[in-house]
Amino acid sequence: MIAVAERSFAVLALVAIVITVVAGTALVTRRPPPWLADAALPLATAIAVVATGGSLLLSEVAGYTPCTLCWYQRIAMYPLVIVLGVAAMRGDRSAWRVSVPLSGIGAAIAIWHIAIERRPSLGGACDPAAPCSLIWVREFGFLTLPTMALIGFVAIATLSLVARHRHA
Repeated sequence: MIAVAERSFAVLALVAIVITVVAGTALVTRRPPPWLADAALPLATAIAVVATGGSLLLSEVAGYTPCTLCWYQRIAMYPLVIVLGVAAMRGDRSAWRVSVPLSGIGAAIAIWHIAIERRPSLGGACDPAAPCSLIWVREFGFLTLPTMALIGFVAIATLSLVARHRHA
């Protein structure tokens, strides 16, 4: 069951990459289609929910011990479920003011975590009982947990910025 969950999360990360490219292109052209602007907050909420649920499943059910950097990424991701969920329900397009900074912090931590995975000597003061260099999941040859977290944070930030756009 856990292997299926890991593969499912990896596939969803690939879908999030596609969504991010579409949303990012809409931002660059400054013309997000109305359907995308309307769907942006619910999509961002869904990504935050899956990331949060996935982290809990892998730690509480599968028994993967979160490292220090995983905890910091969780601290940035978990509030996004509430912030984006409430914003999506209320149609509050100003949620980007909270979601973009939280996503930026989470993304920066994920990037550092990915660097430590690739070069464990960078780990510094990581807990030996739960080292930041330990790779619990590797799907499609490149998707690890912090890589998937980074994709989630970037997708959430991009969608939050798309949601700012109003249409006629």
